[in-house]
Amino acid sequence: MNIPQDTPLVYISFSAEINQASTESLIGVLSNCANAKVKQVYLLFSTLGGSVVNGFNLYNIMKGMPFELITHNVGCVNSIGNVVFLAGSKRYSSPSSTFMFHGVGFLIQNERQTVKDLKEKLSGLTNDEIRIGDVIAQNTNLTQTEIAGFFNTGQTKDAPFALDKGIIHEIRDVNLSPGCPVIPLVFQRQ
Repeated sequence: MNIPQDTPLVYISFSAEINQASTESLIGVLSNCANAKVKQVYLLFSTLGGSVVNGFNLYNIMKGMPFELITHNVGCVNSIGNVVFLAGSKRYSSPSSTFMFHGVGFLIQNERQTVKDLKEKLSGLTNDEIRIGDVIAQNTNLTQTEIAGFFNTGQTKDAPFALDKGIIHEIRDVNLSPGCPVIPLVFQRQ
């Protein structure tokens, strides 16, 4: 989509797993917004989570964009999606939306693992949980103790909890401004 120069507001709809393809697509659209000197990007966001590597890539790039970024949970924000969501300078949630927090894991499929391999994987998982916890603590009112508890038990929280803990700034329905571009990111389902 060609975005006209100096467009005041662009909406982007993202409802997908966070993986390499979805990350690259969202970064591409955000870059187009930056190049067009868009003033404000409103990200309609829902994700079941996905790759920690791609999630941090998105978070860091989104934080550095030269426009105001608003994130709005329109369904669920799970797992690494919480880190991405927290890149918004203003954050909203629809009343029925949820946030799910849990520890980091990995899949093993018919792989032989040595003690060294498992230690390396454990080190990576521990480091990822520390990084995720730090971003959550820096951008919300959640304590490190609360965050560690989420990692150990896995918990889904509602919009009022998110408001109370500073994950969001307001609970509100989506209300698109007439005449503003809406860019849907649509992905092939596996």
